[in-house]
Amino acid sequence: MGSTMILTVRICHKPFQTFCQQGSSAFTTLKTSLCKSSQQPLSARFLCTRDRNPNPGVRQADTRNSGQGAGKNTRRREDESWGDAQKGRGKTSTLRQKPSFPKSVFAAGTAKRTAEMMIRKPALVCQDEEEPEGRMTRGAGKMQPPERPLSASEWRKLKESLGNSQRFEVRMMQAMFSSQAELDIAKSLLTFVAMETGTLPYDLFLRYLTLCVSGGHDAEVFDVYDIMRGSFASLDTGASSLFIKSFVRTARWREAINILNELKKVFSPSPRNYGDVISAAMSHGDTTTAWALYDELTEKGLSPYQETWDALFKGGRKTEEESRNEAAAMSQSEHQEKLLEILLYMRNNQIYPQHSLASSIKTWFESLTGQRWTGGWTIATPQGVCGCCGSELESIQLTAEEYQQLKDRVMTDVIQGQDVFNKTTPEELEKFKTFVKRKPAFDVVVDGLNVANINKDKSKLSETLLAVVSELEHQGLTILVLGRKHMLRPSRSWERHNMDLIRQKAHCFFTENISEDDPFLLYATLHSGNHCKFVSRDLMRDHKACLSDGATRRLFFKWQRGHQLVVGGSVAAGRRVRFLSIPNYDTIVQTSADSWHLPYDDTEDRSTYEVPQRWLCLTRKH
Repeated sequence: MGSTMILTVRICHKPFQTFCQQGSSAFTTLKTSLCKSSQQPLSARFLCTRDRNPNPGVRQADTRNSGQGAGKNTRRREDESWGDAQKGRGKTSTLRQKPSFPKSVFAAGTAKRTAEMMIRKPALVCQDEEEPEGRMTRGAGKMQPPERPLSASEWRKLKESLGNSQRFEVRMMQAMFSSQAELDIAKSLLTFVAMETGTLPYDLFLRYLTLCVSGGHDAEVFDVYDIMRGSFASLDTGASSLFIKSFVRTARWREAINILNELKKVFSPSPRNYGDVISAAMSHGDTTTAWALYDELTEKGLSPYQETWDALFKGGRKTEEESRNEAAAMSQSEHQEKLLEILLYMRNNQIYPQHSLASSIKTWFESLTGQRWTGGWTIATPQGVCGCCGSELESIQLTAEEYQQLKDRVMTDVIQGQDVFNKTTPEELEKFKTFVKRKPAFDVVVDGLNVANINKDKSKLSETLLAVVSELEHQGLTILVLGRKHMLRPSRSWERHNMDLIRQKAHCFFTENISEDDPFLLYATLHSGNHCKFVSRDLMRDHKACLSDGATRRLFFKWQRGHQLVVGGSVAAGRRVRFLSIPNYDTIVQTSADSWHLPYDDTEDRSTYEVPQRWLCLTRKH
């Protein structure tokens, strides 16, 4: 936070009046209860010490990109592989699909359901016993704030009883925030600290500000703002964010614009900072300011929070007459064009609105005068037909241009990337390329080692792989099996007879044991053409991350969802192997002349690599 700034004053002989006795005028009381040092400016009337790390426990400017699941869209990280309990529904024209839930390995909530089934293992029964004791006894969890304001002597005794910790005051203020204690109790703590030390540490002051903002004590926040502005040349991002949050919900909301502008001089404001001011401007009818800040936000490459979009769509419901009565408002047609651009932004960045935002979008469309839009909540059929209006959704298959673009980028960024030879050797890669060119185009490429490990029984790996290859051969497909050389050494897990049968049914290429086979799998699949699919439980997130830009990563994800086959459940002898279904349609915001289709989030269980299953259908009647 820059150099340490210490503003101190001498305590007067006049008895110090406590905060808790002064109500809303507490800060005025504190200022008059302390002597003014002749060596300090008037701005030092409040005792503050700025530490080098002033707010270790207070959230600073939130720089998360909120696009993918913005706002509350927090997603859990899952394993790259999928357990035995996954199921699917529907079928494709070529491959046998498992006719049970869920529809796809990428369907929202699949990862959570799989994890919940895996967590039932007996090894996790004692989870409660393994909970670290320190987690419940450290910091504010152990410290309980008093039920009433304390005098300085009472605070001193309490501090002594807790071991005279150097961070007693900070931890206590944090405990007050956690328990949402009365503000007067916090004021009495500040009075105690000022009397004991002659200063108020910056991080303690900031925690008090956090308590005020979270508790809705906006008048108190105004006092704190005046004091901090007079005491410091600039505010850090944590304090600025808190002041913006408080000011925008009051009649002084325009001052938040000034705070935002001051913040720009030192830091880059977060999407939350912008969003708070944009929402306030919209609620007060200043659409011009709101959209100017929104454009500034997106031009900086930041992705807005969904709450920001929600405020913009709700603000768009005003009639044209209402807009004309507001000097700072733009026309309804301009506002409409801006809002439609948001939907296209969602499409281009593969963003899914939460249900609350989708509801606001639906209401806005239906409120457009003379346009006769109607909305409905629905799902799509496995064939990609909207269950509400009956129109066909966009295909999951890539166009020839998109496919070539993706193929070129994968070859450059993944296959020929800087770290590719950490996964293989130049000689092995060239040998594999020659092998593929000499073979006919494949219909399906199998990640042999990955597929063989589907079952829990690791003593029958070759048997499992043979069952999957046999199912694909039964469907008349040209197959490539990628494996590693150790699979050719006869063992209990890799029986020679099974491996010989696999080599009869499919083309096979076995890499060195230290090589990673994913680049080989991607190369063979893309080289064979847009019809070729691959079988693996690996979700390829590391390889998608290697792609150089967001548009290509989204294209890869679209291709992956349309080409990746995952075995449904376990593989058993004498039972047909089934695969989870591949959707026929793309899950993305879509539009035509008289319709919009928006996939929306209706669950907190969706992982980042999954797609929603429910849609908002908007159609216009003529």
